[in-house]
Amino acid sequence: MRTAYSVETVRAAERDLMARLPEGALMRRAAAGLAAVCAELLGRGRGRVYGSRVVLLVGSGDNGGDALYAGARLARRGAGVTAVLLAPERAHAAGLAALCRAGGRTVEITGTGTGTGTDPDTGTGPGPAVGTGPDAGTVAALAAVRRADLVVDGIVGIGGTGGLRPAAVPLAEAAERSGAAVVAVDLPSGVDADTGEVRGTALRADLTVTFGTHKPGLLVDPAREYAGSVRLVGIGLDLPAEPELEALQHADVARLLPAPGAESDKYRRGVVGIAAGSARYPGAAVLAVAGALRGGAGAVRYAGPAGRDVIARFPETLVSDRGPKHAGRVQAWVVGPGAGDDAGPVAEVLAVDVPVLIDADGLRLADASAVRARSAPTLLTPHAGEAAALLGVEREEVEAGRLAAARELAGRYGATVLLKGSTTLVAAPKGGDGTAAVRVNPTGTSWLATAGSGDVLSGLAGSLLAAGLPARDAGSAAAYLHGLAGRRAADGAPVGAHDVAEAIPGAWRDVVRG
Repeated sequence: MRTAYSVETVRAAERDLMARLPEGALMRRAAAGLAAVCAELLGRGRGRVYGSRVVLLVGSGDNGGDALYAGARLARRGAGVTAVLLAPERAHAAGLAALCRAGGRTVEITGTGTGTGTDPDTGTGPGPAVGTGPDAGTVAALAAVRRADLVVDGIVGIGGTGGLRPAAVPLAEAAERSGAAVVAVDLPSGVDADTGEVRGTALRADLTVTFGTHKPGLLVDPAREYAGSVRLVGIGLDLPAEPELEALQHADVARLLPAPGAESDKYRRGVVGIAAGSARYPGAAVLAVAGALRGGAGAVRYAGPAGRDVIARFPETLVSDRGPKHAGRVQAWVVGPGAGDDAGPVAEVLAVDVPVLIDADGLRLADASAVRARSAPTLLTPHAGEAAALLGVEREEVEAGRLAAARELAGRYGATVLLKGSTTLVAAPKGGDGTAAVRVNPTGTSWLATAGSGDVLSGLAGSLLAAGLPARDAGSAAAYLHGLAGRRAADGAPVGAHDVAEAIPGAWRDVVRG
């Protein structure tokens, strides 16, 4: 399992560790890991570090210090290293001295229209001219970035808020256009470490080297898109047991998945009820049942107007046309996919004292007070537009702040929330199951953005609820399997929701076998 911690928690752990180490030891430890990753990247690209051109974009914080110390290590291995100092008077002094001793050079962005350099041989005095005239420092820096094989982003640390400052924007844009590999130090500059929000221009990295632990912004979109691949470098932090975010991996999901025992029968394995579909949207019922049949429950009951379509496709389904109240006993209900405007089945399901998953039209039709009043677990599965409607905000606000939206919905409705999207989040109400950590699903693919895919996910998650999983685990495991199934089904090409459903057993086997 990958875990992520807030900036406040990370800084407290760093302070505790620094108090036990010699001054500067922690930064040098982080820089050593950063330099090793950069050397590996240069080795793959150019075949060697020696003779490579490396540009460090250095701000005033500790990330800039990490970059400078790492640059010094690369310079000692024969790389030509240029540090672009965006705040020369506040650059990390010891890191800068180390770089100069190793033969690195500097370019200063002074904001006065001139740039200055240091002699690469002595590290002192004004060295060879790097440019004169208006904005000479920026001109020299941009030229260095355009020639670089590797650009290291050490502009802003994990405490930064808002987008990049104006002086850094041209450098970020040049780095992205240069063809050089871009490595972010701890976090791409311009993204919010705690929320994953991007409130302005941010530097897009090919790879992010993060220290001690993941930060939430590395796992949650839109910031995740800017991080590229993420490499975690351990630096010895002592972190609390409860993280802010969790990202499950194969072994974690395998431990959650139900497996029948010798004494199991279809009823002991759980029965899931599906109240979905309508005359206009019968396919939603078929797809929800398709997901449910592959989700671990022993039987699927369908209650709704699309019974003929369901039984034609899945004759093993137990079908009723008399509504959820008369469908028979179930251990969990899924309600809402393709329901149209009929609020009756939603109200019936919410009144039953078993776990309930509410999706699609059900989210619009469900009475909020009835959801909050439930004693049995409730799992809401909105996409960003549906979440925005429930919160009374614009869709763009949810997409920009997905983590905050998922937590707000969970708290407001007293329910577990699976917020679908490029990074699916599963948030339980605090105290609902003893944890506050939000789960982030890492397995999705953009090919899953297809009609009916969410109906399959609802059936799958509902089946896991019926098999006995808590709402947070059922949502997390379902999202994980659904993402893997989407990848398997698509394999780089367009895919339909029925293909995703058919790929679930293969994804399940992959997870269980590790």
